Amino acid sequence: MTNNELANALLQACEQRGIMLATAESCTGGMIIAALTDIAGSSAVVDRGFITYSNEAKMDMLGVSPTTLEEHGAVSRETAIEMAKGALARSRAKLTLAVTGIAGPGGGSVEKPVGLVWFGVGLDGGTVTAERRLFADKGRDFIRRETVGHALELGLRALGQT
Repeated sequence: MTNNELANALLQACEQRGIMLATAESCTGGMIIAALTDIAGSSAVVDRGFITYSNEAKMDMLGVSPTTLEEHGAVSRETAIEMAKGALARSRAKLTLAVTGIAGPGGGSVEKPVGLVWFGVGLDGGTVTAERRLFADKGRDFIRRETVGHALELGLRALGQT
């Protein structure tokens, strides 16, 4: 499915369940919430998007712990989980999608190469999962588009739609 089709399917799944959703985005800079709000009628289920590109924004807007960022870095399982939890706590959403990664060009390392993205998915009730993906380094746009699509797929999976 295209990202547009995935976004539409996720909106429909949320509407069927009567739940709102929110995003917490770093490396995508708002592309996930944009994909969702590009669709007419999305306001019925989209609550908000947190664009937390800097560590300060992650701490201020989502409550990510400075200790987590110091010990694990912005691109980590721990940070993705805290981003998803923070979005749940700071919105009306019952489903949150969080992403933090290295889209490049440059900026990567052996431990955290360009293309590494951590995803966090939060469901009301406290369930938060994380997933690591390493996308091919085919350029910044490719990595960001793939990240959007995978985040939308994870949202559908969390709602039992895949």
